[in-house]
Amino acid sequence: MSNPVKSESPIRVLLVDDHQLFRQGVRAVLNQAQEIVVIGEAENGQAAIDFCAADCPDVVLMDINMPVCSGLEATRVIKQRYPDVKILILTVSGAEESLFDAVKSGASGYVLKNARPADVMESIQRVFAGEPVIPSDLAMHIITEFSTPKAVAPERPQVDALTERELEVLRKLSGGATNREIAQALFISENTVRNHVRNILEKLHLNNRVQAAAYALREGFTDHPEEK
Repeated sequence: MSNPVKSESPIRVLLVDDHQLFRQGVRAVLNQAQEIVVIGEAENGQAAIDFCAADCPDVVLMDINMPVCSGLEATRVIKQRYPDVKILILTVSGAEESLFDAVKSGASGYVLKNARPADVMESIQRVFAGEPVIPSDLAMHIITEFSTPKAVAPERPQVDALTERELEVLRKLSGGATNREIAQALFISENTVRNHVRNILEKLHLNNRVQAAAYALREGFTDHPEEK
């Protein structure tokens, strides 16, 4: 695991959970980090959507099971309307089936509600930097589904839209490389890698790196030593 990239300005976080006491606890934890600032709280998915319409955060910590509007539905809407917002799912169990749907909808991963404060902070920093926080088994589940013909949309994005450098980055993504590993392999900065990843997702109409890796595998753009 690479070290999380620290932002020059505080990462702006929105807390979304229907339990006020839990939100207060998470806020107290995050307030200990100079690189993170909690800019608001929401008690359900609809309130989170409304908040983003007024003031988009960098990262949303999103509970799944909430009244009025679930975290899953809110994730879909927020990613459709505000694709630059990163969403990190808050959950009591990593085995929840809805986590699979949440990541497919554009969430960057999840963090357990009983995780150590340091792990929560690191997860926020990693998704802000554009890296997923997803266990390998869940990532492979998603990649497998997106790589099968039944998951291919009628209008498939064209890899021709990518530059040669973006193709190099995409190949590295297919092997699960982090931003730091890609930067070292291609002799470029991590910030440049993040820009390339953002351009790849935009051009291919994908939500996150896991979907990009699945696309690369499906189209044969894999990072193998024998490839030219």
